[in-house]
Amino acid sequence: MLRLFDLGISVHCLRDLTRGGLASALVEIADARGLGFTIDENRIPVESTVRAICEILGLDPLHVANEGRFIAFVPTTHLERALEVLHDDPLGVAARQIGTVDGVKPGQVILRTALGAHRILDMLSGEQLPRIC
Repeated sequence: MLRLFDLGISVHCLRDLTRGGLASALVEIADARGLGFTIDENRIPVESTVRAICEILGLDPLHVANEGRFIAFVPTTHLERALEVLHDDPLGVAARQIGTVDGVKPGQVILRTALGAHRILDMLSGEQLPRIC
């Protein structure tokens, strides 16, 4: 979203989630930059219908393409303002902080699950779903 830049919000990285979903995007960035991320599953906005369909089909919603979605890395000092800007747009009402760059496990993305356990997120294995649009 260009408005983030227009308002002087420091954006370290923007990443489209169309191919490979959220998990693949995060793993690629963590690996390329040698950063460690901790992500909170409860904070990831997944619509209930998407979650239900993924469950029926045996898919992980974190690896499903998210056309029209992106992740943005901003410093904590700009976080509140960035969320305000995103929430002002009808397409950004679900925007939220889902995790932190913490360096605990460089090159890895750790997911804190809804049950409180931790698991390492990996790249999507196998074939991606074909685009149907």
